[in-house]
Amino acid sequence: MTKSASAGPLAGIKVLELGTLIAGPFCARMLAEFGADVIKIESPDGGDPIRQWRVLKDGTSLWWSVQARNKKSLTLNLKDPRGQQIAKKLALEADIIIENYRPGVLEKWSLGYEQLKAENPATIMVRLSGFGQTGPLKDQPGFGAIGESMGGMRYVSGFPDRPPLRIGISIGDSVAAMHGVMGAMMALRHRDATGGRWNGKTGDEQIAGQGQMVDVALYEAVFNMMESLVPEYDYAGVVRERTGGALPGIVPSNTYTTGDGENIVIAGNGDAIFKRLMLAMGRDDLANDGQLARNDGRVPRTLEIDEAIQAWCATQTIDSAMAILQAADVPVGKIYSVRDMMTDPQFLARKMFEQHTFADGTPIKLPAITPKLSETPGETKWLGPALGEHTDDVLKTLGYDEAGIAELRRDGVV
Repeated sequence: MTKSASAGPLAGIKVLELGTLIAGPFCARMLAEFGADVIKIESPDGGDPIRQWRVLKDGTSLWWSVQARNKKSLTLNLKDPRGQQIAKKLALEADIIIENYRPGVLEKWSLGYEQLKAENPATIMVRLSGFGQTGPLKDQPGFGAIGESMGGMRYVSGFPDRPPLRIGISIGDSVAAMHGVMGAMMALRHRDATGGRWNGKTGDEQIAGQGQMVDVALYEAVFNMMESLVPEYDYAGVVRERTGGALPGIVPSNTYTTGDGENIVIAGNGDAIFKRLMLAMGRDDLANDGQLARNDGRVPRTLEIDEAIQAWCATQTIDSAMAILQAADVPVGKIYSVRDMMTDPQFLARKMFEQHTFADGTPIKLPAITPKLSETPGETKWLGPALGEHTDDVLKTLGYDEAGIAELRRDGVV
């Protein structure tokens, strides 16, 4: 790997992370993976709660090793004016600030967007919250589950005869985080195009590009993924409902069960693909049925088509079904568990797992970084840090000496 590649495309970009759990930290994580210098502020009293979520090793979450990789952990009591002052110094020096507190919290600590912008016009602040910074719900707590529900995802997830289901990951938070990354990159591009980083001066000597606030609401990030939901309802009065494993209005695209009890996804919804699928199944009658030649003709006969595919799958093992359909150039896939992923040739060929080691020598695999950039790929430089691991180093860059840091630590500020 070349020196420029190992530095990452965001080398030199300073990011301050203010927040906990998923949306804000995942947003900052992606920037850290591609070379940004991310300082994560954590409460001295236990730090980010995600440190204790899910499966633990020696009291710390395995998730933490991924969610906080490449970040520097600075403990800071933001309820203490001295802690607020330290955070403000870091914020004014940062290229990007990422926060996911409830609207108004940062303003109480003199760390709000308008307050920082008054000193540094180039301030870029990514604000992730349940409902955004405005509107009647802005002060309400809004977790990913609420965003998924209000944004429309939960309503269309599951089977029509049962209550809506949730996807087994925090998808609402993650989608919001990715919107935050996109917004941050667009804001950074605009800042650089209008004058660049603030030179730290005021008045006539001030040089600064135009910063901005990136306002990401979880429910809106989910809503943005909902395809043609709005125009279908507005024009035709259609409310998209739950359809189980099928893709509504696109036939066939569903989940089927093979004779050995495995689940397989078959997407035969392209017109030419549908014909190849039917021929591979030995259903020449359906392959040559003129009414089924196009998707609009197949939709009214969805049940018939799905029953035919399921009947064929029931006569096959997962391996035989995959082989036959791949040979026919039909999009098909087994539904993978993590066990399947870890041994799959495609995952391995793409180097989708990284081997690392904890401080005590215990080996651990992490998911590799995506997307894959040809010249400046992302890199895991270190696993999620210990609580406050970088506190002294960060404070020294702000001019604090050993005695001053000891005093802050004694008073519970760090």
